[in-house]
Amino acid sequence: MNKKSALSIIFITVFIDLMGFGLLIPILPTFASIELGISDFEIGIIVAIYSFMQFIFNPMFGKLSDKYGRRPLILSTLLLTATSYIIFSFSTNFWILALSRVIGGFGGSNIGVAQAYIADITTKEERSKGMGLIGAAFGLGFVFGPVVGALLSQYGYAFAGYGSAAFSLIAFTFAFFKLPESRNFEVASSLVRPKIFDFKFTIEVLKRKNIGFLIILFSVIVFSMANIYGTFSILGYKYYHFSDMQNGLLFAIIGIVGAIIQGGFIKQLAKIFNDRNLILFGTIFMIIGLAAIPYGQNFLGVAIAGGILAIGTGMLQPTILSMVSKYSHETEQGSILGINQSFSALARVLGPVWGGFSFHYLGYQAPFLTGSLFALLTFLATFFFFNTNKAI
Repeated sequence: MNKKSALSIIFITVFIDLMGFGLLIPILPTFASIELGISDFEIGIIVAIYSFMQFIFNPMFGKLSDKYGRRPLILSTLLLTATSYIIFSFSTNFWILALSRVIGGFGGSNIGVAQAYIADITTKEERSKGMGLIGAAFGLGFVFGPVVGALLSQYGYAFAGYGSAAFSLIAFTFAFFKLPESRNFEVASSLVRPKIFDFKFTIEVLKRKNIGFLIILFSVIVFSMANIYGTFSILGYKYYHFSDMQNGLLFAIIGIVGAIIQGGFIKQLAKIFNDRNLILFGTIFMIIGLAAIPYGQNFLGVAIAGGILAIGTGMLQPTILSMVSKYSHETEQGSILGINQSFSALARVLGPVWGGFSFHYLGYQAPFLTGSLFALLTFLATFFFFNTNKAI
């Protein structure tokens, strides 16, 4: 099988799986509140626990994939994800719902493995485009998933869980028959024994020139975005008086713009600009987009601000992931990309917590301006301290 076919298959696998994720996420808080009577604080725990599990298990899954291959890890985690959605459908209290999110976060710790799969089958020159495909799959999953979820939830929240499980099982079946192994076992892995969270190895990786800087940079960018995860819809509802359909359209616009940039334009941009300049331009778009959202005034204004933000994130995510992969040894692609995903998962835990707190106590502009400020910090750090032609 040629590389183009393998890239298409991993894209389709991730997209179908993310359809299930996107289908469930928008209705999860409503289900917890209305059906189970769970408090707002407990809902926050339910949302955060998923990313916390990814923080713990992403590095371990990456290491396991370096040793045993990408394919078995991807297949097994798809089954775990499907299981979590089934448990969601049968949730009757906080603890069962929490269990479903624990298993879901465990199964969702496969993104680093998927990124390592991309790294295996692309050259360093093709890496940005390949990583962009993962981002495009995320974007499209969050465009179409919520629409399907809204339709299924009309028949009961359990049906939304069944639908999510069905998508993960479809992805599993497709990958089982179509996804080849990408790992080159002729190159020995450095793995000795997998650990749930290997602090010693993580610290050693963070101390490496360039790689540590990029991992921290990526987690700060994710934190900037995660600030608005739980507040973007509330802003639209409370302050702009948008309908659920209008809020959904805004998410769709952001997802589509991001998917277009990551799935198509990033390859052309990488030919024109070097990696450092792509990060600088991407952060500029993020700074402007995040700062403009709370001052958009109307649907068109917020949509334009969201589109600008999506251009920035669409440039940044595949570029930084590609750079992390380029600076990593072939035998450690899964391990290091797993650590990167682990830190970004931690940012997705901390971001919504600060976003919700600052929205409530500091004003509705605070989460967006905080994200813009952290994007500015990434711009300054890249401008003054990072040189792709010289190790830092």
